[in-house]
Amino acid sequence: MKKVYPWIIALALTFSCSGNIHQKSDWLIDGSSYTSTVTEEDGSVIISNGLISRTISLKPDGATTGFTNLMTGNELIRAVKPEAIISINGISAKVGGLTGQPIKNYLTKEWIAGLKPDSLSPFMLEGYISGDITARFEWKKRAEWMPQDIPWPPKGRKVDFIYNAKKNIGEVTGIKIVVHYEIYDGLPLICKWITVKNESDKEIIIDNFTSEILALTEEESAVGDKKNWILPNLYVETDYAFGGSMSSESCFEKSVWWVPDSEFKTIVNYNRIQPSLLECRPKIGPSERILPGASFDSFRTWVLVNDSSDRERKGLAQRKMYRTISPWVTENPIFMHLRYSDNESVKKAVDQCVETGFEKIILSFGSGFNIEDTSKVNLDRYKELTAYAHSKGISLGGYSLLASRKIGGGNDVVMPAGQQPTFGNSPCLASTWGEEYFKKLYRFIEYTGFDNFEHDGSYPGDVCMATTHPGHEGLADSQWKQFRIITDFYKWCRARGVYLTVPDWYFLNGSSKTGMGYRESNWSLPRRQQEIIERENIFDGTWEKTPSMGWMHVPLMEYQGGGSEATIEPLKEHLPHYGQRLADLFGAGVQAAYRGSRLYDAPETLELVKKWVTFYKQHRAILDADIIHVKRADGRDIDAILHVNPANNEKGLLMVYNPIDRAVKQNLTINVYYTGLTRVAFVSENGGKFKKYPVSREYAITIPVTIEPNSQSWYIIK
Repeated sequence: MKKVYPWIIALALTFSCSGNIHQKSDWLIDGSSYTSTVTEEDGSVIISNGLISRTISLKPDGATTGFTNLMTGNELIRAVKPEAIISINGISAKVGGLTGQPIKNYLTKEWIAGLKPDSLSPFMLEGYISGDITARFEWKKRAEWMPQDIPWPPKGRKVDFIYNAKKNIGEVTGIKIVVHYEIYDGLPLICKWITVKNESDKEIIIDNFTSEILALTEEESAVGDKKNWILPNLYVETDYAFGGSMSSESCFEKSVWWVPDSEFKTIVNYNRIQPSLLECRPKIGPSERILPGASFDSFRTWVLVNDSSDRERKGLAQRKMYRTISPWVTENPIFMHLRYSDNESVKKAVDQCVETGFEKIILSFGSGFNIEDTSKVNLDRYKELTAYAHSKGISLGGYSLLASRKIGGGNDVVMPAGQQPTFGNSPCLASTWGEEYFKKLYRFIEYTGFDNFEHDGSYPGDVCMATTHPGHEGLADSQWKQFRIITDFYKWCRARGVYLTVPDWYFLNGSSKTGMGYRESNWSLPRRQQEIIERENIFDGTWEKTPSMGWMHVPLMEYQGGGSEATIEPLKEHLPHYGQRLADLFGAGVQAAYRGSRLYDAPETLELVKKWVTFYKQHRAILDADIIHVKRADGRDIDAILHVNPANNEKGLLMVYNPIDRAVKQNLTINVYYTGLTRVAFVSENGGKFKKYPVSREYAITIPVTIEPNSQSWYIIK
């Protein structure tokens, strides 16, 4: 029987209707021809890479007068807004912007030519400087854990627009504003942030700022009000994101805001509440003091322009964004969560990692490991264990819980009336305890040589009203100061080559991995049920994340209850289940926390683990690549995922799982568009000989598949 899944037809329709005829080639398959340029033309600077362009006027003042989706030919903005708004010493000041646009529905070239400087802006554009992108922080690569080398900093162009204060403007005299832009080769992505330079002779306070303001064209015309508005087809993310949700929406309504435009009087929506304005600003603060001669940098905002509404294509774009601007997410070590931390257990685990091919050990919660114990005896013990692990090529690190615990002694966050900490309790990172905690982290890692770290309950964004904490003054600056404390530490780790596992969305600040998305109590379910749910979790968690960005969990020992029906130990007594978990995870390119005291307990267990580790390492480049979502696991029929990388020798790897108690034999039609293959595909089943299959006009191949009961097959596509 031949099966054709609906997503194949949907994908074909996407490419026939999305406007990609404007493109030289599909940038998601080969973006090498889309290089970044900065040109000056007709009194404006045009930042472009062939996929998008942003136009900033130079005269009569600086303002974004164009933001074009070159992939579809559509203009994204409908009105001119200031380049930024900053409150200094209680005075709100616009940076750039032009006035005189008759209506805000659209913006013509004729109108642009007649716009005037904003008389309310105390700053004036003086000029600009362009050059190559520079690294926003140092990253020591762990190439042995990466499928391929990725450049850092990313390739592209940077432009700095310099605004000086007009003469005799009170609070802003001696203040310089730099508006920064970055555009990247081969990706419809642009970045923006601002720098405030205090060149006056007095201290200033940055009360708040809005670093990106875009009046965007509406995606719908709704006269009445709606609960769920269709927003412009962009993905927006900042490096000011937190909240513990492990979601890419962690910056929404913390630093990214979709709001009504009060100047848009001619919008169709009768009550004028439709969100048609993008603003990027902190919810509170920063309330940052800037001394004479010092400067202040805002967070950065990235705007990714989509060329389609197709979910898979938008996800592929987002994943390419992370690989470009946060390439440490491609580091994907195979790791064990060790349940005990005594010397014998650690050394035994190191030896088992060497035998199986595992690459990293995290000393787990409940293991007895305490990174806050910086006594000489403890430091020396872990320095010796680290040296032993490193001598065998194994990374060693540990777990620490930050938020969700109560410290006492005036060191916890003091929340405003009616508010609670995100996790019920949380210390203030800028308290006396917080300062000592981070000193211990720096000390422990530097002394012992630990080269990986799991930071649970990372800073979730809790504010603090305390006025006696040494690291912040009060409520207004508490979130900004705490966030800088945590991200400065993460960036320091990255510069040392310390791999970071953080259950929050800190990717843009150095984290490599967060939770893939699972309910911990599900690991107490019967083993068979865990297998299906595991593949559902991976399928659902890789729409926005690459396989390397999310971890799963394999409780080798009992975890969250469930007894013997849920537990893999003794490992040799549950080889079919253990093998299925290994196949699920390594077949998806997803690493899990194998939590227990050992990875194998018998020769046959060792061989099973080595089989799948070897499989992963042989095909690492394709298994770490993007996942195309073929069919979600449902326990009724086969489920499947397709890894794709058109730049790789192995351009695709199809994993097909059979969860039922009978063999499945059928013809399976799979779309191979994102492999880059257009005429012929060569397919190998389970490492066998390659067979030739024609690629249809819809970029599909049809292959015969046979999968034994409760098993899987894998297919290399070249």
